[in-house]
Amino acid sequence: MQQRPHRVMVLVLDGARPLDVGIPTEVFHPETGFPYEVSACGVTAGTVPADGNFGFAVPRGLDALADADTIVVPGYAPAGRPIPVAVTEALRSAASRGARVVSICYGAFALADAGLLDGLRATTHWDAAAKLADRHPQITVEPNVLFVDEGSILTSAGAAAGLDLCLHLVRRDLGVSAANDIARGLVTAPYRTGGQAQYLPKASAASRGETLAATREWAMARLGEQLTIAELAAHARMSPRTFLRRFAEETGRTPLQWILRARVDTARELLESTRLSVDRIAEEVGLGTGSNLRLHFRRLLDVTPSEYRATFSGRG
Repeated sequence: MQQRPHRVMVLVLDGARPLDVGIPTEVFHPETGFPYEVSACGVTAGTVPADGNFGFAVPRGLDALADADTIVVPGYAPAGRPIPVAVTEALRSAASRGARVVSICYGAFALADAGLLDGLRATTHWDAAAKLADRHPQITVEPNVLFVDEGSILTSAGAAAGLDLCLHLVRRDLGVSAANDIARGLVTAPYRTGGQAQYLPKASAASRGETLAATREWAMARLGEQLTIAELAAHARMSPRTFLRRFAEETGRTPLQWILRARVDTARELLESTRLSVDRIAEEVGLGTGSNLRLHFRRLLDVTPSEYRATFSGRG
């Protein structure tokens, strides 16, 4: 018997930001071929005024949240504007029955007003992070990350970071290959490095950016080798000290942290798409032994490689 699609409901509030609304509707669109069903709702059915001189036509009101598996709250302007009590009650009700609740950009304020972020880590666009922290001191606001995953409650930074978060949800649901396929269709990177700290306005902005993208691509093609800081710096034509500083600025991680995550992600793809043994995969991605791969899988993903393969092999 065919399993029903995973229902994604995009809650469009007054002042909704168009890009934030469009991202989940694209990622979870049924035409991707993956088992999602996406629709939109508002406080009531009808036209919801957007952030601009147009609006969104939504077919349903808040009753649509009652049978949603995932609810996405896009950003709305201005940040932190009051929302109807009916919205906070509907979000609390959905979360209490086990629905996954997600925000993009300023949408985090709706989750915060509903009390869903109390005691959790969360993020929003960098220009509203201080306001969120000041208004809700019970939330640990992380202004420098692209998104925060707290299990059934997830928040993303501004605008395009919502795409990172939605692809992350696909990885959680269906595995790396499915997320890669959707990202390929959208002509975007399936896993973007760094955080929103690189977009903060500051005097040294010229040192930010993607100047080390070629070196990261070079490293990705050589994950099976024992890469050193000296080799990476030489490829980037920088001194090791300058390279370390620039790398941290661009990715939010040290080179070795970034390489470890890249190796684990490559191992995930091989577990999904091949029948290679865990020991062989560990060798292929540069982690040496199966026990070493198991250690990092458990630490980063909280599962073993075998458990991951059992869940995602053959999916997507």
